Amino acid sequence: MPRVPIIMPQLGESIAEATIINFLAKAGDTVDADQDVLEVETNKASMNVSSPARGKIEQWLVKRDESYAVGDVLGYLEVSVEDAAKVGIETPAPANISATNNGSAGEAPTRHGVEPTVRGLPVPAHASGASYISPRMRARMNELGLHAADLAGIAGSGAAGRVTVEDFERFLANLNEQKLTQASTMRVAVADAMRRSWTRPLATVGLPVLLDPILAHRKQSKPKAGPALYGVRALAIALSENSAPAGRLVGSKVVHPPAIDIGVAVEAEDGVLVPVLRGADKKTIE
Repeated sequence: MPRVPIIMPQLGESIAEATIINFLAKAGDTVDADQDVLEVETNKASMNVSSPARGKIEQWLVKRDESYAVGDVLGYLEVSVEDAAKVGIETPAPANISATNNGSAGEAPTRHGVEPTVRGLPVPAHASGASYISPRMRARMNELGLHAADLAGIAGSGAAGRVTVEDFERFLANLNEQKLTQASTMRVAVADAMRRSWTRPLATVGLPVLLDPILAHRKQSKPKAGPALYGVRALAIALSENSAPAGRLVGSKVVHPPAIDIGVAVEAEDGVLVPVLRGADKKTIE
């Protein structure tokens, strides 16, 4: 049966390696596409590695508590011919085809399929398709005035998870169904500066806030919510009234979020967890 490699993905900006901390599936298990199969830890947080296709785990090449670089092959899946084709792995020709070159008659010649690689933009583990842009895709993006960073949120269906032109056109069609507003020249300039800043040290600006009214309200409330929840609630209300700052810039258009979901980083014993409050602007402080 065809074999598909399970590769250590780019788990975040500037992340070069990750440590295996748990096997979520063992050799011989049958898994679905995008099912979590490994738990890994970087110097920032714990994350999961998912299966690139549906199939049976043939073997693991890694050990627990050891570190592996982005792009390393972690193991192999046994998959069907159809599932192998979905991820760009070619299968040998039928055995009755006469071999050429170094093959002998009656043997199937070996055909090397596309080997997935990790390079280019640092993108989330489930959006690795932005790591390669074909000339046809580049021409289409230039036509629309888009950047490579605009593809970071697209999950590709092509070889090794690459974003195809069809994926790109579906992405554009989906944008038309969402709220769009014209970005100002300032917003476009700020976004361009932020793209460049990804490779530079970052600075944070803090402003003092008077919390006396919040503390007075909390004193009278039962149960008493923590000050952080007041801050999240205030942010959610502000973003619901003006969703542009929470939007994403695609070309010269601001794509407004359909809902206000806020993630809060919480320190855990061995890393950081980020619980997400869905529809935070719809919830009360109690």
